Amino acid sequence: MFRFILVCITVIGFLILSIPILVGEWIVGKFSPMKKDLSSLHLIQFMFRFILRITGITVTVIGEENVPTEEPVLYIGNHRSFFDILLTYSRCPRRTGYVAKYEMLHIPLLSRWMKYLHCLFLNRKDIKQGLQTILTAVEKIKEGISICIFPEGTRNKQESELELLPFHEGSFKIATKTNCPIVPIAMTNTAEIFESHFPKITPCHVIVEYCKPIYPQDLDKDARRRLGAYTRSVISDTLKKNQALLKEEPI
Repeated sequence: MFRFILVCITVIGFLILSIPILVGEWIVGKFSPMKKDLSSLHLIQFMFRFILRITGITVTVIGEENVPTEEPVLYIGNHRSFFDILLTYSRCPRRTGYVAKYEMLHIPLLSRWMKYLHCLFLNRKDIKQGLQTILTAVEKIKEGISICIFPEGTRNKQESELELLPFHEGSFKIATKTNCPIVPIAMTNTAEIFESHFPKITPCHVIVEYCKPIYPQDLDKDARRRLGAYTRSVISDTLKKNQALLKEEPI
């Protein structure tokens, strides 16, 4: 329970104390948008790494060399925990925006930081607005900004993390319309950090594996048509493979 309280204090404290920084970043952005983007990225990555340290978790990272660093990518991950965002965003090598649920747009200060970080807010109940969000993500990729999305559409609360929810195929238009590589991310055991022990945060071993990038234009016609299912199978196979690693000594 102590770790949970400490994380809450850290998050709330940062959001309040960062108000002058938000103003400063806004001013910097008027003169140098790229400088503002990079300073915001590095600041939030530092905070996320600090919060992860508080949780006491041990993270094994596999395949990070698979992530292209010279071009924007579409990250696709399975989603079991609130901490999935911290685990992945803290390792992004370039500007990256996450596709978040629309309700987060109404959280003061947090939503402002998310906008600074090029996050997009998807309303799955509004088809027209959802399509516009995907088109905006396409433009972000063209501007050199990577996008991360969890295509299950919500946190997967199945008893077994191997039981992935269906991937929404619409999410993959971001890649097919830009020919950017898709980087599947398989996250193992992340629900054990918090969700499985709510409201306690529990130190545990998690595995984050970056699979080899998928280039839609290199796939056959059937695989391109079912890109969501294809990527889902890659992540599913990786999750199954990594179950054995949980029993080993963390790397």
